[in-house]
Amino acid sequence: MGINASGAKASQFRDEDAEQIYKDIYESVMDFDEDLCPELVQKALDMGYDPLTILDEGLIPPMGEVGDLFAAGELFVPEMLLAARAMKAGLAVLKPLLTATQSESKGTVVLATVFGDLHDIGKNLVGMMLEGAGFKVIDLGVNTKAETVIETAREVNADVIGLSALLTTTMPFMQMSIKEIADAGLNIPVIVGGAPVTEDFANSINATGYGDNAPIAVDICKKLIGVGQ
Repeated sequence: MGINASGAKASQFRDEDAEQIYKDIYESVMDFDEDLCPELVQKALDMGYDPLTILDEGLIPPMGEVGDLFAAGELFVPEMLLAARAMKAGLAVLKPLLTATQSESKGTVVLATVFGDLHDIGKNLVGMMLEGAGFKVIDLGVNTKAETVIETAREVNADVIGLSALLTTTMPFMQMSIKEIADAGLNIPVIVGGAPVTEDFANSINATGYGDNAPIAVDICKKLIGVGQ
C-alpha cells in the first residue's frame, strides 16, 4: 500500500509539474517572449514530456486565445505577429522531434504570395498561426507562379491552398492562379486574402474562402479540413 501511495503522490507531482510548464509556455507566448518560449519548451522536453503534448498543451492554446482577442478588438496585427513569433520560436525546438516521430498534423496548407507581388507579412502571419494550430505549412514565398503552386500542392497532397496579394495590380494573378489550379484538375480548396482583397472579389474569382485576417484564415482551414469542430 505504501508503494501505491508513493506512486500516486509522484504521479500527482508530475501532473502538477506538467500543468505548470504548459502554463509557463502559454504565458511566454501571450507575453510575446521570443527568447523564453523556446527555453521553456526545451525545459519541458528535458523533464521528459512528449513533444506532441507540449505542442497541444503549451503552444497551440495561446494562439487560439490570440485569435479570440483579435476578433474582440483587444489585440491588433502587430501583437498577433509578436505572439506568433514567440510560438514559432518554441515550435522550432519541437519540429525535429515531431518530424522524427512522424506526428500527424491537422492537414497540409500550401501558402504563396501571387506572381508579381513581393509582400509577405500577412502571409507569414497566417503561416505561423496555422503552424500554431497544428497544421503543416508549405510556404512558397513571394512572386509565386501558378505552376509552382500546382506542382507543390500535388507533391505534398495539400488539403488547402492559400493565396495572398497586397497590391491591386497583382490581384488578377490571383484570379489566373485559381483558374489554372482548376484547369489542372486539382480538387483542392483555395482561400485568398490580402489588404485589397474583398469577399466580393473572392467570390467573383471562384475562391473557396476569403480570409479577412489571419485568425479567420485559420478558422476557414479548420472548417475546410473538418478539424476543431
